[in-house]
Amino acid sequence: MAIPMILWVDDELESLQSQKKFLETKGYKVHTLSNGYDALDYVRENPVDVVLLDESMPGISGLETLSRIKSINSSLPVVMITKNETENLMDEAIGSQISDYLIKPVNPNQVLLSLKKIIDNKRLVAEKTLTAYQQQFRELFTALNSQPDYNQWMDIYRKLVFWELEMSKSENPELLEILESQKNEANTAFFKFISKHYLSWVHPKSMESPILSNTLFRFKILPHIEKSVPTIWLLIDNLRFDQWKILQPIFAELFHIMEEETFYSILPTATQYSRNAVFAGLMPAEIEHKFPNLWKNDEEEGGKNLHEEDFFREQLKSLKRDDIKFSYQKILSNQEAQRLVDHAHNLLNQDLSIVVYNFVDMLSHARTEMEVLKELASDEASYRSLTHSWFVHSPLHQVLKKISDKKFNLIVSTDHGSVRVNKPCKVIGDKLTTANLRYKHGRNLNYASHDVFSVKEPKDAGLPIPTVNSSFIFAKEDSYLCYPNNYNHYVNYFRNTFQHGGISMEEMIIPVIRMQTKGS
Repeated sequence: MAIPMILWVDDELESLQSQKKFLETKGYKVHTLSNGYDALDYVRENPVDVVLLDESMPGISGLETLSRIKSINSSLPVVMITKNETENLMDEAIGSQISDYLIKPVNPNQVLLSLKKIIDNKRLVAEKTLTAYQQQFRELFTALNSQPDYNQWMDIYRKLVFWELEMSKSENPELLEILESQKNEANTAFFKFISKHYLSWVHPKSMESPILSNTLFRFKILPHIEKSVPTIWLLIDNLRFDQWKILQPIFAELFHIMEEETFYSILPTATQYSRNAVFAGLMPAEIEHKFPNLWKNDEEEGGKNLHEEDFFREQLKSLKRDDIKFSYQKILSNQEAQRLVDHAHNLLNQDLSIVVYNFVDMLSHARTEMEVLKELASDEASYRSLTHSWFVHSPLHQVLKKISDKKFNLIVSTDHGSVRVNKPCKVIGDKLTTANLRYKHGRNLNYASHDVFSVKEPKDAGLPIPTVNSSFIFAKEDSYLCYPNNYNHYVNYFRNTFQHGGISMEEMIIPVIRMQTKGS
Protein backbone atom coordinates (compact mmCIF):
# COMPACT_ATOMS: atom_id res chain seq x y z
CA MET A 1 0.00 0.00 0.00
CA ALA A 2 1.38 3.45 -0.96
CA ILE A 3 2.37 5.78 1.86
CA PRO A 4 -0.10 8.73 1.99
CA MET A 5 1.48 12.09 1.05
CA ILE A 6 0.49 15.08 3.21
CA LEU A 7 1.25 18.68 2.25
CA TRP A 8 1.18 20.99 5.31
CA VAL A 9 1.14 24.71 4.50
CA ASP A 10 1.79 27.11 7.42
CA ASP A 11 3.98 30.19 7.77
CA GLU A 12 5.17 28.98 11.22
CA LEU A 13 7.16 25.97 9.99
CA GLU A 14 9.25 25.48 13.12
CA SER A 15 6.15 24.85 15.21
CA LEU A 16 5.20 21.98 12.89
CA GLN A 17 8.31 19.84 13.38
CA SER A 18 7.01 17.77 16.30
CA GLN A 19 3.67 17.31 14.50
CA LYS A 20 5.49 16.25 11.34
CA LYS A 21 7.58 13.64 13.19
CA PHE A 22 4.48 12.31 14.94
CA LEU A 23 2.63 11.80 11.64
CA GLU A 24 5.68 10.17 10.07
CA THR A 25 5.77 7.62 12.92
CA LYS A 26 2.12 6.86 12.04
CA GLY A 27 2.97 6.01 8.43
CA TYR A 28 2.51 9.31 6.57
CA LYS A 29 4.91 11.32 4.43
CA VAL A 30 4.73 15.02 5.32
CA HIS A 31 6.05 17.89 3.19
CA THR A 32 5.88 21.38 4.70
CA LEU A 33 5.71 24.76 2.94
CA SER A 34 5.35 28.27 4.31
CA ASN A 35 3.08 30.03 1.80
CA GLY A 36 0.24 29.57 -0.65
CA TYR A 37 2.24 30.30 -3.82
CA ASP A 38 4.70 27.47 -3.14
CA ALA A 39 1.79 25.20 -2.21
CA LEU A 40 0.11 25.80 -5.59
CA ASP A 41 3.32 24.99 -7.46
CA TYR A 42 3.79 21.83 -5.39
CA VAL A 43 0.22 20.61 -5.99
CA ARG A 44 0.63 21.15 -9.73
CA GLU A 45 3.80 19.07 -9.91
CA ASN A 46 3.43 16.39 -7.24
CA PRO A 47 0.91 13.76 -6.14
CA VAL A 48 -0.70 14.80 -2.85
CA ASP A 49 -3.31 12.90 -0.82
CA VAL A 50 -4.33 15.66 1.64
CA VAL A 51 -3.47 19.34 2.15
CA LEU A 52 -3.37 20.77 5.68
CA LEU A 53 -3.79 24.51 5.12
CA ASP A 54 -3.32 27.39 7.55
CA GLU A 55 -6.02 30.01 7.08
CA SER A 56 -3.91 33.04 8.04
CA MET A 57 -0.68 33.42 6.02
CA PRO A 58 1.20 36.33 4.43
CA GLY A 59 0.85 36.68 0.67
CA ILE A 60 -2.30 34.94 -0.41
CA SER A 61 -4.67 33.85 2.35
CA GLY A 62 -5.63 30.30 3.17
CA LEU A 63 -9.09 30.78 1.60
CA GLU A 64 -7.58 32.10 -1.62
CA THR A 65 -5.07 29.24 -1.68
CA LEU A 66 -7.93 26.82 -1.10
CA SER A 67 -9.86 28.25 -4.04
CA ARG A 68 -6.85 27.95 -6.35
CA ILE A 69 -6.03 24.41 -5.18
CA LYS A 70 -9.60 23.39 -6.03
CA SER A 71 -9.22 24.88 -9.51
CA ILE A 72 -6.10 22.71 -9.99
CA ASN A 73 -7.57 19.54 -8.49
CA SER A 74 -11.20 19.76 -7.40
CA SER A 75 -11.14 16.33 -5.70
CA LEU A 76 -8.05 16.95 -3.54
CA PRO A 77 -9.07 16.91 0.16
CA VAL A 78 -8.14 20.07 2.08
CA VAL A 79 -8.22 20.48 5.87
CA MET A 80 -8.40 24.14 6.97
CA ILE A 81 -6.50 25.03 10.15
CA THR A 82 -7.44 28.34 11.72
CA LYS A 83 -7.36 30.49 14.86
CA ASN A 84 -10.45 32.30 13.64
CA GLU A 85 -13.75 30.69 14.64
CA THR A 86 -16.06 33.29 13.10
CA GLU A 87 -19.15 31.88 11.44
CA ASN A 88 -18.61 33.74 8.15
CA LEU A 89 -15.15 32.27 7.73
CA MET A 90 -16.38 28.75 8.43
CA ASP A 91 -19.30 29.18 6.04
CA GLU A 92 -16.95 30.37 3.30
CA ALA A 93 -14.48 27.53 3.88
CA ILE A 94 -17.19 24.87 3.99
CA GLY A 95 -18.79 26.38 0.90
CA SER A 96 -15.42 25.97 -0.83
CA GLN A 97 -15.62 22.24 -0.14
CA ILE A 98 -13.08 21.71 2.61
CA SER A 99 -12.98 18.14 3.89
CA ASP A 100 -12.50 19.16 7.54
CA TYR A 101 -11.33 22.07 9.69
CA LEU A 102 -9.28 22.25 12.89
CA ILE A 103 -8.93 25.06 15.42
CA LYS A 104 -5.45 26.13 16.57
CA PRO A 105 -3.64 25.06 18.63
CA VAL A 106 -4.06 21.62 17.13
CA ASN A 107 -3.32 18.43 19.00
CA PRO A 108 -1.34 15.81 17.01
CA ASN A 109 -4.09 13.25 17.59
CA GLN A 110 -6.67 15.68 16.18
CA VAL A 111 -4.70 15.86 12.95
CA LEU A 112 -4.26 12.09 12.89
CA LEU A 113 -8.00 11.49 13.33
CA SER A 114 -8.80 13.96 10.56
CA LEU A 115 -6.36 12.23 8.18
CA LYS A 116 -7.74 8.80 9.07
CA LYS A 117 -11.27 10.02 8.42
CA ILE A 118 -10.26 11.28 4.99
CA ILE A 119 -7.62 8.82 3.75
CA ASP A 120 -8.61 5.63 5.54
CA ASN A 121 -12.33 6.15 5.27
CA LYS A 122 -12.93 3.62 2.48
CA ARG A 123 -10.75 0.98 4.12
CA LEU A 124 -12.37 1.48 7.53
CA VAL A 125 -15.86 1.42 6.00
CA ALA A 126 -15.01 -1.80 4.13
CA GLU A 127 -13.70 -3.46 7.31
CA LYS A 128 -16.73 -2.42 9.33
CA THR A 129 -19.11 -3.48 6.55
CA LEU A 130 -17.45 -6.90 6.28
CA THR A 131 -17.70 -7.49 10.03
CA ALA A 132 -21.35 -6.41 10.17
CA TYR A 133 -22.29 -8.47 7.10
CA GLN A 134 -20.54 -11.56 8.48
CA GLN A 135 -22.71 -11.21 11.58
CA GLN A 136 -25.91 -10.92 9.56
CA PHE A 137 -24.99 -13.45 6.83
CA ARG A 138 -25.96 -16.29 9.13
CA GLU A 139 -29.25 -14.59 10.05
CA LEU A 140 -30.13 -14.15 6.38
CA PHE A 141 -29.13 -17.74 5.65
CA THR A 142 -31.34 -18.98 8.48
CA ALA A 143 -34.24 -16.78 7.32
CA LEU A 144 -33.99 -18.16 3.77
CA ASN A 145 -34.19 -21.73 5.06
CA SER A 146 -37.04 -21.24 7.53
CA GLN A 147 -39.92 -21.07 5.02
CA PRO A 148 -40.47 -17.30 5.22
CA ASP A 149 -43.95 -15.90 4.60
CA TYR A 150 -44.64 -12.96 2.28
CA ASN A 151 -43.87 -10.37 4.98
CA GLN A 152 -40.57 -12.06 5.83
CA TRP A 153 -39.67 -12.19 2.14
CA MET A 154 -40.10 -8.42 1.93
CA ASP A 155 -37.85 -8.05 4.97
CA ILE A 156 -35.21 -10.38 3.46
CA TYR A 157 -35.16 -8.42 0.21
CA ARG A 158 -34.91 -5.07 1.99
CA LYS A 159 -31.93 -6.37 3.99
CA LEU A 160 -30.22 -7.65 0.85
CA VAL A 161 -30.70 -4.24 -0.78
CA PHE A 162 -29.28 -2.56 2.33
CA TRP A 163 -26.13 -4.67 2.18
CA GLU A 164 -25.81 -4.22 -1.57
CA LEU A 165 -25.77 -0.45 -1.12
CA GLU A 166 -23.41 -0.63 1.87
CA MET A 167 -20.96 -2.83 -0.01
CA SER A 168 -21.00 -0.60 -3.06
CA LYS A 169 -19.54 2.12 -0.79
CA SER A 170 -16.66 -0.12 0.24
CA GLU A 171 -15.87 -1.06 -3.39
CA ASN A 172 -14.75 -4.52 -2.28
CA PRO A 173 -15.30 -6.96 -5.18
CA GLU A 174 -14.95 -10.04 -2.95
CA LEU A 175 -17.70 -8.80 -0.62
CA LEU A 176 -19.96 -7.99 -3.55
CA GLU A 177 -19.37 -11.46 -4.99
CA ILE A 178 -20.40 -13.11 -1.71
CA LEU A 179 -23.53 -10.97 -1.52
CA GLU A 180 -24.38 -11.64 -5.17
CA SER A 181 -24.21 -15.35 -4.46
CA GLN A 182 -26.54 -14.97 -1.47
CA LYS A 183 -28.95 -12.87 -3.51
CA ASN A 184 -29.02 -15.55 -6.22
CA GLU A 185 -29.80 -18.19 -3.58
CA ALA A 186 -32.57 -15.94 -2.27
CA ASN A 187 -34.10 -15.54 -5.74
CA THR A 188 -34.03 -19.31 -6.24
CA ALA A 189 -35.94 -19.79 -2.98
CA PHE A 190 -38.25 -16.84 -3.79
CA PHE A 191 -39.22 -18.45 -7.11
CA LYS A 192 -40.23 -21.64 -5.28
CA PHE A 193 -42.19 -19.57 -2.76
CA ILE A 194 -44.10 -17.67 -5.46
CA SER A 195 -44.75 -20.86 -7.46
CA LYS A 196 -46.30 -22.41 -4.37
CA HIS A 197 -48.36 -19.49 -3.04
CA TYR A 198 -49.13 -16.98 -5.81
CA LEU A 199 -52.35 -18.55 -7.11
CA SER A 200 -53.77 -18.60 -3.57
CA TRP A 201 -53.11 -14.84 -3.31
CA VAL A 202 -55.11 -14.17 -6.46
CA HIS A 203 -58.21 -15.93 -5.12
CA PRO A 204 -57.69 -15.68 -1.36
CA LYS A 205 -59.94 -17.78 0.84
CA SER A 206 -58.77 -15.74 3.83
CA MET A 207 -57.08 -12.39 4.47
CA GLU A 208 -53.66 -14.09 4.43
CA SER A 209 -52.41 -12.53 1.21
CA PRO A 210 -50.14 -9.54 0.63
CA ILE A 211 -51.07 -6.21 -0.87
CA LEU A 212 -50.89 -6.73 -4.63
CA SER A 213 -51.12 -4.27 -7.52
CA ASN A 214 -54.92 -4.48 -7.57
CA THR A 215 -55.26 -3.66 -3.83
CA LEU A 216 -52.52 -1.02 -3.61
CA PHE A 217 -54.80 2.00 -3.91
CA ARG A 218 -57.45 0.67 -1.53
CA PHE A 219 -55.06 -0.12 1.31
CA LYS A 220 -52.01 2.10 0.86
CA ILE A 221 -53.21 5.32 -0.76
CA LEU A 222 -56.92 5.87 -0.17
CA PRO A 223 -56.61 5.92 3.67
CA HIS A 224 -54.24 8.91 3.43
CA ILE A 225 -56.30 11.12 1.12
CA GLU A 226 -57.65 14.10 3.04
CA LYS A 227 -60.11 16.72 1.86
CA SER A 228 -58.17 19.42 3.71
CA VAL A 229 -54.69 18.57 2.32
CA PRO A 230 -53.89 17.80 -1.35
CA THR A 231 -52.27 14.45 -2.11
CA ILE A 232 -49.92 13.84 -5.03
CA TRP A 233 -49.56 10.21 -6.08
CA LEU A 234 -46.41 9.82 -8.14
CA LEU A 235 -46.11 6.47 -9.93
CA ILE A 236 -42.62 6.05 -11.42
CA ASP A 237 -42.81 3.19 -13.89
CA ASN A 238 -40.37 0.29 -13.34
CA LEU A 239 -38.78 1.65 -10.14
CA ARG A 240 -36.98 -1.01 -8.12
CA PHE A 241 -36.60 -0.81 -4.35
CA ASP A 242 -32.82 -0.31 -4.60
CA GLN A 243 -33.37 2.57 -7.02
CA TRP A 244 -35.77 4.14 -4.53
CA LYS A 245 -33.12 3.84 -1.79
CA ILE A 246 -30.65 5.73 -4.00
CA LEU A 247 -33.25 8.49 -4.52
CA GLN A 248 -34.37 8.57 -0.88
CA PRO A 249 -31.81 11.17 0.35
CA ILE A 250 -32.91 13.59 -2.39
CA PHE A 251 -36.55 13.23 -1.38
CA ALA A 252 -35.57 13.56 2.29
CA GLU A 253 -34.18 17.05 1.62
CA LEU A 254 -37.70 18.19 0.72
CA PHE A 255 -40.03 15.85 2.63
CA HIS A 256 -40.54 14.00 5.87
CA ILE A 257 -40.66 10.30 5.00
CA MET A 258 -43.55 8.95 7.07
CA GLU A 259 -43.74 5.33 5.82
CA GLU A 260 -41.41 3.28 3.64
CA GLU A 261 -43.07 0.02 2.66
CA THR A 262 -43.17 -2.56 -0.10
CA PHE A 263 -45.93 -4.50 -1.85
CA TYR A 264 -46.10 -7.20 -4.52
CA SER A 265 -46.56 -6.67 -8.24
CA ILE A 266 -48.94 -9.11 -9.88
CA LEU A 267 -47.76 -11.45 -12.64
CA PRO A 268 -46.81 -10.73 -15.32
CA THR A 269 -44.62 -7.97 -13.84
CA ALA A 270 -45.25 -5.91 -16.97
CA THR A 271 -46.84 -2.50 -17.36
CA GLN A 272 -49.99 -3.47 -19.26
CA TYR A 273 -50.92 -5.97 -16.54
CA SER A 274 -49.60 -4.49 -13.31
CA ARG A 275 -50.32 -0.81 -13.91
CA ASN A 276 -53.82 -1.40 -15.26
CA ALA A 277 -54.45 -3.50 -12.14
CA VAL A 278 -53.19 -0.66 -9.91
CA PHE A 279 -55.61 1.87 -11.39
CA ALA A 280 -58.59 -0.44 -11.90
CA GLY A 281 -58.29 -2.11 -8.51
CA LEU A 282 -58.96 -5.36 -10.39
CA MET A 283 -57.00 -8.31 -11.73
CA PRO A 284 -56.53 -8.28 -15.54
CA ALA A 285 -59.20 -10.95 -16.14
CA GLU A 286 -61.68 -8.82 -14.17
CA ILE A 287 -60.71 -5.73 -16.17
CA GLU A 288 -61.29 -7.59 -19.44
CA HIS A 289 -64.66 -8.85 -18.19
CA LYS A 290 -65.80 -5.43 -16.94
CA PHE A 291 -64.32 -3.35 -19.80
CA PRO A 292 -64.23 -5.70 -22.84
CA ASN A 293 -63.81 -2.79 -25.26
CA LEU A 294 -60.89 -1.23 -23.36
CA TRP A 295 -58.68 -4.19 -22.49
CA LYS A 296 -56.13 -5.32 -25.10
CA ASN A 297 -54.11 -8.53 -24.99
CA ASP A 298 -50.45 -8.71 -26.00
CA GLU A 299 -51.02 -9.69 -29.60
CA GLU A 300 -53.69 -7.04 -30.28
CA GLU A 301 -52.90 -3.77 -32.04
CA GLY A 302 -52.87 -0.47 -30.14
CA GLY A 303 -51.70 0.89 -26.81
CA LYS A 304 -52.19 -1.30 -23.77
CA ASN A 305 -52.28 1.45 -21.10
CA LEU A 306 -54.52 4.07 -22.67
CA HIS A 307 -57.47 3.86 -20.27
CA GLU A 308 -55.93 4.05 -16.78
CA GLU A 309 -57.84 7.24 -15.94
CA ASP A 310 -61.14 5.59 -16.89
CA PHE A 311 -60.27 2.51 -14.85
CA PHE A 312 -59.39 4.65 -11.85
CA ARG A 313 -62.63 6.60 -12.03
CA GLU A 314 -64.54 3.33 -11.94
CA GLN A 315 -62.44 2.12 -8.99
CA LEU A 316 -63.43 5.22 -7.01
CA LYS A 317 -67.09 4.51 -7.80
CA SER A 318 -66.80 0.89 -6.69
CA LEU A 319 -65.22 2.06 -3.42
CA LYS A 320 -68.01 4.65 -3.05
CA ARG A 321 -65.39 7.44 -3.06
CA ASP A 322 -66.27 9.23 -6.27
CA ASP A 323 -66.48 12.37 -4.12
CA ILE A 324 -62.67 12.54 -4.44
CA LYS A 325 -61.68 15.16 -7.01
CA PHE A 326 -58.67 13.94 -8.96
CA SER A 327 -56.51 14.73 -11.96
CA TYR A 328 -54.44 12.29 -14.00
CA GLN A 329 -51.31 13.01 -16.07
CA LYS A 330 -48.96 10.63 -17.85
CA ILE A 331 -45.49 11.97 -18.63
CA LEU A 332 -43.96 10.21 -21.64
CA SER A 333 -41.79 12.96 -23.15
CA ASN A 334 -39.58 15.87 -22.14
CA GLN A 335 -42.13 18.29 -23.60
CA GLU A 336 -44.84 16.91 -21.31
CA ALA A 337 -42.40 17.04 -18.38
CA GLN A 338 -41.67 20.73 -19.03
CA ARG A 339 -45.40 21.47 -19.09
CA LEU A 340 -45.63 19.77 -15.70
CA VAL A 341 -42.92 22.13 -14.39
CA ASP A 342 -44.67 25.18 -15.81
CA HIS A 343 -47.99 24.21 -14.20
CA ALA A 344 -46.65 22.54 -11.06
CA HIS A 345 -48.98 24.41 -8.72
CA ASN A 346 -52.00 22.92 -10.50
CA LEU A 347 -51.11 19.65 -8.77
CA LEU A 348 -52.38 21.21 -5.55
CA ASN A 349 -55.83 22.08 -6.90
CA GLN A 350 -57.32 18.59 -6.43
CA ASP A 351 -57.86 16.20 -3.55
CA LEU A 352 -55.65 13.76 -5.47
CA SER A 353 -53.27 14.46 -8.35
CA ILE A 354 -51.93 11.36 -10.10
CA VAL A 355 -48.70 11.64 -12.10
CA VAL A 356 -47.41 8.61 -13.99
CA TYR A 357 -43.76 9.23 -14.87
CA ASN A 358 -42.26 6.90 -17.45
CA PHE A 359 -38.52 7.64 -17.49
CA VAL A 360 -37.06 4.63 -15.64
CA ASP A 361 -38.93 2.16 -17.85
CA MET A 362 -37.71 3.97 -20.96
CA LEU A 363 -34.18 3.90 -19.52
CA SER A 364 -34.23 0.13 -19.11
CA HIS A 365 -35.53 -0.38 -22.67
CA ALA A 366 -33.11 2.15 -24.16
CA ARG A 367 -30.26 0.42 -22.35
CA THR A 368 -31.13 -2.79 -24.20
CA GLU A 369 -31.04 -1.05 -27.57
CA MET A 370 -28.21 1.49 -27.20
CA GLU A 371 -24.59 0.42 -26.77
CA VAL A 372 -23.62 3.66 -25.03
CA LEU A 373 -26.22 3.07 -22.30
CA LYS A 374 -25.05 -0.52 -21.90
CA GLU A 375 -21.63 0.93 -21.10
CA LEU A 376 -23.04 3.56 -18.72
CA ALA A 377 -25.26 1.06 -16.90
CA SER A 378 -23.22 -2.13 -17.14
CA ASP A 379 -24.24 -3.50 -13.73
CA GLU A 380 -26.61 -2.91 -10.80
CA ALA A 381 -24.53 -0.13 -9.22
CA SER A 382 -24.17 1.87 -12.43
CA TYR A 383 -27.87 1.36 -13.23
CA ARG A 384 -28.70 2.89 -9.84
CA SER A 385 -26.21 5.68 -10.46
CA LEU A 386 -27.81 6.49 -13.81
CA THR A 387 -31.23 6.60 -12.13
CA HIS A 388 -29.84 8.99 -9.51
CA SER A 389 -28.28 11.27 -12.15
CA TRP A 390 -31.54 11.33 -14.10
CA PHE A 391 -33.65 12.27 -11.10
CA VAL A 392 -31.32 15.01 -9.79
CA HIS A 393 -31.48 16.82 -13.14
CA SER A 394 -35.04 15.86 -14.09
CA PRO A 395 -38.07 18.11 -14.57
CA LEU A 396 -39.76 15.90 -11.96
CA HIS A 397 -37.24 17.01 -9.32
CA GLN A 398 -37.83 20.63 -10.40
CA VAL A 399 -41.57 20.17 -9.89
CA LEU A 400 -41.15 18.80 -6.38
CA LYS A 401 -38.73 21.59 -5.39
CA LYS A 402 -41.05 24.20 -6.86
CA ILE A 403 -43.99 23.21 -4.66
CA SER A 404 -42.17 21.82 -1.61
CA ASP A 405 -42.97 24.93 0.44
CA LYS A 406 -46.69 24.14 0.14
CA LYS A 407 -48.63 21.74 2.34
CA PHE A 408 -49.42 18.41 0.68
CA ASN A 409 -48.96 14.67 1.04
CA LEU A 410 -46.78 12.81 -1.44
CA ILE A 411 -47.01 9.09 -2.18
CA VAL A 412 -44.39 7.51 -4.45
CA SER A 413 -45.02 4.04 -5.85
CA THR A 414 -44.41 2.00 -8.97
CA ASP A 415 -46.02 -0.79 -10.98
CA HIS A 416 -43.18 -3.35 -11.21
CA GLY A 417 -39.40 -3.64 -11.08
CA SER A 418 -36.83 -5.26 -13.35
CA VAL A 419 -34.04 -7.82 -13.16
CA ARG A 420 -30.71 -8.08 -14.99
CA VAL A 421 -30.91 -11.27 -17.07
CA ASN A 422 -28.02 -13.63 -17.80
CA LYS A 423 -29.34 -17.19 -18.28
CA PRO A 424 -31.05 -17.97 -21.60
CA CYS A 425 -33.81 -20.62 -21.66
CA LYS A 426 -35.15 -22.08 -24.87
CA VAL A 427 -38.91 -21.92 -25.55
CA ILE A 428 -40.74 -23.20 -28.62
CA GLY A 429 -44.18 -21.87 -29.54
CA ASP A 430 -46.45 -21.09 -32.48
CA LYS A 431 -46.61 -17.76 -34.28
CA LEU A 432 -49.07 -16.31 -31.74
CA THR A 433 -46.67 -16.79 -28.82
CA THR A 434 -45.76 -13.46 -27.20
CA ALA A 435 -42.30 -11.95 -27.60
CA ASN A 436 -41.68 -10.83 -23.99
CA LEU A 437 -38.44 -12.23 -22.56
CA ARG A 438 -39.65 -12.81 -18.98
CA TYR A 439 -43.10 -14.26 -19.66
CA LYS A 440 -44.91 -15.79 -22.59
CA HIS A 441 -48.40 -16.99 -23.37
CA GLY A 442 -49.58 -19.10 -26.24
CA ARG A 443 -50.70 -22.56 -27.28
CA ASN A 444 -48.50 -25.64 -27.37
CA LEU A 445 -45.59 -24.00 -25.58
CA ASN A 446 -42.58 -26.30 -25.29
CA TYR A 447 -40.07 -25.59 -22.51
CA ALA A 448 -38.08 -27.17 -19.68
CA SER A 449 -40.50 -27.26 -16.73
CA HIS A 450 -37.77 -26.44 -14.17
CA ASP A 451 -37.03 -23.15 -15.98
CA VAL A 452 -40.45 -21.54 -15.50
CA PHE A 453 -43.60 -21.19 -13.41
CA SER A 454 -46.37 -22.49 -15.63
CA VAL A 455 -50.03 -21.50 -15.36
CA LYS A 456 -52.10 -23.82 -17.54
CA GLU A 457 -55.38 -22.03 -16.75
CA PRO A 458 -54.84 -18.24 -17.01
CA LYS A 459 -58.00 -17.51 -14.97
CA ASP A 460 -56.30 -19.20 -11.98
CA ALA A 461 -53.80 -16.31 -12.01
CA GLY A 462 -56.47 -13.66 -12.66
CA LEU A 463 -55.38 -13.36 -16.29
CA PRO A 464 -57.40 -13.18 -19.53
CA ILE A 465 -57.43 -16.11 -21.93
CA PRO A 466 -56.01 -14.55 -25.12
CA THR A 467 -56.76 -17.58 -27.31
CA VAL A 468 -58.32 -20.98 -26.69
CA ASN A 469 -55.94 -23.35 -24.88
CA SER A 470 -53.46 -20.56 -24.10
CA SER A 471 -51.23 -20.92 -21.07
CA PHE A 472 -48.74 -18.56 -19.39
CA ILE A 473 -45.16 -19.22 -18.36
CA PHE A 474 -42.99 -16.96 -16.19
CA ALA A 475 -39.19 -16.93 -16.16
CA LYS A 476 -37.40 -17.39 -12.83
CA GLU A 477 -34.43 -15.65 -11.19
CA ASP A 478 -32.23 -14.02 -13.88
CA SER A 479 -33.26 -16.17 -16.85
CA TYR A 480 -34.76 -15.00 -20.14
CA LEU A 481 -36.86 -16.87 -22.67
CA CYS A 482 -35.59 -17.17 -26.26
CA TYR A 483 -36.90 -18.92 -29.37
CA PRO A 484 -34.70 -21.43 -31.21
CA ASN A 485 -34.84 -19.30 -34.39
CA ASN A 486 -31.65 -17.21 -34.56
CA TYR A 487 -31.07 -18.34 -30.96
CA ASN A 488 -27.43 -17.29 -30.47
CA HIS A 489 -28.04 -13.79 -31.82
CA TYR A 490 -30.86 -13.09 -29.38
CA VAL A 491 -29.03 -14.75 -26.48
CA ASN A 492 -26.08 -12.39 -26.93
CA TYR A 493 -28.21 -9.34 -27.70
CA PHE A 494 -30.32 -9.59 -24.54
CA ARG A 495 -27.79 -10.99 -22.08
CA ASN A 496 -27.00 -8.51 -19.28
CA THR A 497 -30.04 -6.33 -20.01
CA PHE A 498 -32.75 -5.28 -17.54
CA GLN A 499 -36.06 -7.00 -18.23
CA HIS A 500 -39.40 -7.47 -16.48
CA GLY A 501 -42.43 -9.71 -16.62
CA GLY A 502 -41.19 -12.67 -14.60
CA ILE A 503 -40.53 -13.80 -11.03
CA SER A 504 -37.73 -12.24 -8.99
CA MET A 505 -37.55 -10.16 -5.85
CA GLU A 506 -36.39 -7.19 -7.92
CA GLU A 507 -39.49 -7.34 -10.16
CA MET A 508 -42.14 -8.27 -7.59
CA ILE A 509 -41.19 -6.63 -4.26
CA ILE A 510 -41.56 -2.94 -5.00
CA PRO A 511 -41.76 0.34 -3.06
CA VAL A 512 -44.65 2.46 -1.85
CA ILE A 513 -43.54 5.50 0.15
CA ARG A 514 -45.64 8.07 2.01
CA MET A 515 -44.23 11.57 2.66
CA GLN A 516 -45.27 14.99 3.90
CA THR A 517 -43.82 18.39 3.11
CA LYS A 518 -41.63 19.70 5.92
CA GLY A 519 -43.84 22.72 6.42
CA SER A 520 -46.88 20.55 7.22
